[in-house]
Amino acid sequence: MTDTRISERQENSLLEEIVAMSGMSHKRLAHRVNELAAREGQSGRYTHTSVANWCRRGMVPKWPTPRLICVSLSEALGRPVSLAEIGMRGGERDASELGLEFARRQDDAVTEAAAYWSAVNRRQFLTHHTFAVSAFATPFSRWLIDPAEETPARESGPAVDRGHIAELREAADSARLWDSRFGGSNRKSASLTEYLYERVAPLLRGSYSEAVGRDLFRVTAEMARLAGWTAFDAGRHSIAQRHFIQALRLARAGGDADLGSYILATMAMQSLMRGFTSEAIDMAQGAYRRGQTLDPRVAGFAKLIEARSHARAGDERSTSACIAQSERLAERGADGEGPAWIGFFNQQRIITDAAEAFRDLGNHRATFAWNAAGPMPSDAFARSRSVRLSVLASAHAQNGDLAQSLHLGRESLNLFTRLGSLRGMEYLRVYGRSLEPWRRDPQVVTYLADVRKATRTLAAAAA
Repeated sequence: MTDTRISERQENSLLEEIVAMSGMSHKRLAHRVNELAAREGQSGRYTHTSVANWCRRGMVPKWPTPRLICVSLSEALGRPVSLAEIGMRGGERDASELGLEFARRQDDAVTEAAAYWSAVNRRQFLTHHTFAVSAFATPFSRWLIDPAEETPARESGPAVDRGHIAELREAADSARLWDSRFGGSNRKSASLTEYLYERVAPLLRGSYSEAVGRDLFRVTAEMARLAGWTAFDAGRHSIAQRHFIQALRLARAGGDADLGSYILATMAMQSLMRGFTSEAIDMAQGAYRRGQTLDPRVAGFAKLIEARSHARAGDERSTSACIAQSERLAERGADGEGPAWIGFFNQQRIITDAAEAFRDLGNHRATFAWNAAGPMPSDAFARSRSVRLSVLASAHAQNGDLAQSLHLGRESLNLFTRLGSLRGMEYLRVYGRSLEPWRRDPQVVTYLADVRKATRTLAAAAA
């Protein structure tokens, strides 16, 4: 990171005064800024001369150094310090842009990811930013052109070895298990961004062999995808979207087209759930075309998301064709070999998603048939169970059975509320549409009021 001089070349008296107030020497401030930069995967090489240039010559360091200066001074003073207080307001990067860049260069990709994790971890990324499906366009096209790149060895920075990879792998596996059972709002899952910022980002700027580097980027991409998924489940859609973009770029850096296909299919699913059906179909098809020659379960998952997207578009023929293809691919991958992160994709998952697809098509008979094809997920996998219950509740309403519909709808609401899943409230909102014929029924009125109340509570918690 280098400095740029402001045009007027005037002294930054604000910075000089607050540095003096903090009691930090120029040498100590430079050292602390370098430490913080290293934690974010950046190469900070500032000295006491750098600080003198900032103060006396009005030089402004490149972003994110102005923010790191604020953090350092905040620690010394015991209170927040703003960019305006240090006279570097113009050095601020717009938070609305963080995490959206799918960097061309690998070093820039590390910098972008680390800066985004830092902002989210320090709660500097405000929740008023909204999901924009157009933000997926550049990552999607760049990944399709080159889904896997070489991972060159690095010779500078702290040494990263197989022990570090094993630690990260254990953390990723543990977080994935907790998420599958308890949902994205669970505290253990929600700590992923903090772990990425504090533990993983410095390793990405360490020294490693090509083989270790590949595995480092791959496991980091897994965790970044899961951080996005947990944010998505908790209703933090813009935060989730940016995690997915960074995860896709990191998978490319690790040379893992399989993982990239899986992440892209997840992005398609988010687009679908936000109402962008056509874009979801495009991304799911792109994920499949890159994954069909690799792990069959990765390609099968992409086809399953495509099926759900066609169902939302009202295309039953394409839905059925994609589900059938997904089943064939699942059978090819039934030996269980391959990466652990795709282990969830099996016939049970296809049954759950197929039932939902035909629910969306208004075909309650097909929904019941798919539900009967496999057991209901157990309480150990509460989120999957609550999704299936909401789908069945809709199918019973479509069949005219209000009593059974409300019974299942109530059970689903209780589970989603316990999980703290705002995404679950979206499933119940869809279910609520099937109750329209009974909108004046007292039981329906009470139930829908309870859903609205739970949604407000979870939305407030996510803000």
